[in-house]
Amino acid sequence: MIILDEKMALPPPPPYAFPEPVSPPPFPLQSRIAPTLATLPPHLLLRIVYETFSQTSSIERQRKTLYWLNLNLRRVCRAIYVACMHVLRSTFLPAYTAHIRPPYTSDPFPLTSPTSSVPSSSILPSFSAFPTDTTLSPVLSLQRETRVLDLFIALKVREDVWLDDSELHLERDESFRDLFDLMQPRSRLEDLVRVYGVREGVVSVPGASASPVTTVKARSSLKGQLNSAVMTGAGSSAAGGPSRKQDFLPSIPFASLSVSFSSRRVGLVLTTRERKKTIVEVERTRGERLEVAARKLAQELKMWIAAMS
Repeated sequence: MIILDEKMALPPPPPYAFPEPVSPPPFPLQSRIAPTLATLPPHLLLRIVYETFSQTSSIERQRKTLYWLNLNLRRVCRAIYVACMHVLRSTFLPAYTAHIRPPYTSDPFPLTSPTSSVPSSSILPSFSAFPTDTTLSPVLSLQRETRVLDLFIALKVREDVWLDDSELHLERDESFRDLFDLMQPRSRLEDLVRVYGVREGVVSVPGASASPVTTVKARSSLKGQLNSAVMTGAGSSAAGGPSRKQDFLPSIPFASLSVSFSSRRVGLVLTTRERKKTIVEVERTRGERLEVAARKLAQELKMWIAAMS
């Protein structure tokens, strides 16, 4: 027989409790990845590209380095391409601007340009007749003159290296003449038409504020599309009061416009998936500034759209 003393008895065990849930970490745990050139911050990658130029190297060696940047290094990946083009464009920009002849002007690096990407189809999805740019690429600039500068760089680095390799090499002046007699003023005029056209509300670019109306779809159904766009714009602003038809002129995507350029006449060419057609054309004098011709084209485009609507 066993006698239990209540004072000697052990207390009962505590009740079983479920463990409290552990809150997840504020940031997801990721495995550490070894950095590469493509994953480095842009300022470090740019510094590395700059370090390829030795301060003690000769001019000939630096020209070969620029040739290597343009021909090989920039093709590695997009990040390295951007860093290489920053070096190449800043290096050859003075030589490029020295070829600009009055009364032509140049601006391959605009101070203000759209930075966000807004697909044109996100506004009204029925504009598939135009080859619009749906995004703004960090590689392809909206400024069309930048492409002419890049062509000049590709030509200039090759001519410099070949001239250093042989005293018998003669620089081909006609190659540069083609760039600055036709391509540079035409691309510059297209950029100016974009600026004045956006200001007039008849040209649209990715990243710009969305208009309550859209562009024409195709030449065969142009009038019906413009009338529909006007009605759409009027309906969207009905709460604000009655609106006039001319207050809602449609806009044309800049990607579908190009310029026909000559010494006496300039025109705007509208490109659809079916064909190309010159829609407006104006006279110009030989010494006329490109800004004047661009304003004329923007005004003529505005009247052309108003007439078709």
